[in-house]
Amino acid sequence: MRQKGVRMKRKMLSGKDLIKIGYPEGKAVGIAINTVLKYFRRSEKEEIFSMLKAVLADPKKFVDDSIWNKTALALVPGEKKSRVHELLKNRIEYPIYGAVEIEEGARNQMEIAMKLPVTVAGALMPDAHQGYGLPIGGVLATDNAVIPYGVGVDIGCRMCLTAYPLDGKFLERHRANLKQILIDNTRFGYETFQRAKDHEVLYHKAFDEIPVVRNLRGKAIAQIGSSGSGNHFVEFGLMTLHDNNEWKLPAGQYLSVLSHSGSRGLGAEIARHYTRVAKQVCLLPGQASSLAWLDLNTEAGQEYWIAMNLAGDYASANHHQIHERIAQALGEKHLLMVENHHNFAWKEKLADGSEVIVHRKGATPAGEGVFGIIPGSMTAPGFVVKGKGNASSLNSASHGAGRLMSRGQAKQSITNKMVKQELAKHEVDLLGGGLDEAPMAYKDIRQVMQHQTELVEVLGEFTPKIVRMCGDDSAAED
Repeated sequence: MRQKGVRMKRKMLSGKDLIKIGYPEGKAVGIAINTVLKYFRRSEKEEIFSMLKAVLADPKKFVDDSIWNKTALALVPGEKKSRVHELLKNRIEYPIYGAVEIEEGARNQMEIAMKLPVTVAGALMPDAHQGYGLPIGGVLATDNAVIPYGVGVDIGCRMCLTAYPLDGKFLERHRANLKQILIDNTRFGYETFQRAKDHEVLYHKAFDEIPVVRNLRGKAIAQIGSSGSGNHFVEFGLMTLHDNNEWKLPAGQYLSVLSHSGSRGLGAEIARHYTRVAKQVCLLPGQASSLAWLDLNTEAGQEYWIAMNLAGDYASANHHQIHERIAQALGEKHLLMVENHHNFAWKEKLADGSEVIVHRKGATPAGEGVFGIIPGSMTAPGFVVKGKGNASSLNSASHGAGRLMSRGQAKQSITNKMVKQELAKHEVDLLGGGLDEAPMAYKDIRQVMQHQTELVEVLGEFTPKIVRMCGDDSAAED
């Protein structure tokens, strides 16, 4: 059998080399070589051997390392037994907002999350539906632990809205031009700009200090300013403001741009990597395995926290560049901007003063006075809101209307004709989009908002008019 190896600056690293420095024959050798191949292909020979020797000398020290943990566990297989966690026999109580709107699958996932030994509190939002690990619309507070799948695959996914000193008459007169502005200034899915804009986030120190992130810098540079597929969008619409609004603007309608997207390939790869690490170092029963956590006192936990925040900053930069391009094409400066993450984890304090990690997976931060955006669908209004700081909901609200049908169900039961009729009824132009994102696939946003009047105050209403989405119907977890 041919010996697997890694090219190191004109020399091949082989299994024999590892055995020579003391590695036992077997699984650990192959894992170590694969690790070097993936993360240290360009490193010097001396640096690689120094790392390999350090792991061999004290493997327990590297069990919580985000790169070498798999090699370390292969060297000390008995260590896994100490990392098995049992669920609590009785779940912690938690509030459900709009229980009538929530499917059984989402409730079951939340029930499991509330039995984790690190769970302190939780809440389920009225737009909740089943996801991976924590349900989308789930809010979970933990003790010094972060759950990668509690944040979600699209780290830092967020909403951003800008309003301009233009009205509905302008929109109707210039519909064709506005459509072209969206086509020229947005990119979705695999499409990127030929000339991406620069941004300070691309020079974050994490790109130099964290091996996993370092390998993603090229992708981050290529994709900046673009949007994902699935339910991500950029749209023109009209925002209605009333007298005595927060921005002291005259009452009326304002041409606005609303975008929904996240951290693209950067966030997805960070999520995948650290979820794998969490599942290796935190062993949970089968139904809870996707809720594996990283202790924030460990190196892997600290790395994920830094990488997650980088992905959040990158997601924000994507939105800002989208809105900058569109503002430039309009020849206008925005009157206001509102934005918020809804796939993230924050260090926050509970009423008793204790610090917890609050995961909002598809949930909008709604602390007292905090602005946010809760969208509906491509034909239903979205709402600009201000949080009321409701402690029971862990200062959270829904992140949208929430799905009424799964993507598969939508594609099986909704036709193109039905979508066209719905769009025409609401005078909405759609550029791209798939049947899985049809308006009928979503809950009634007004009913969802009724279930959270104690969580947020509505400041304004946004009505979509020209919607741009990815041209396919590829799946995306929000």
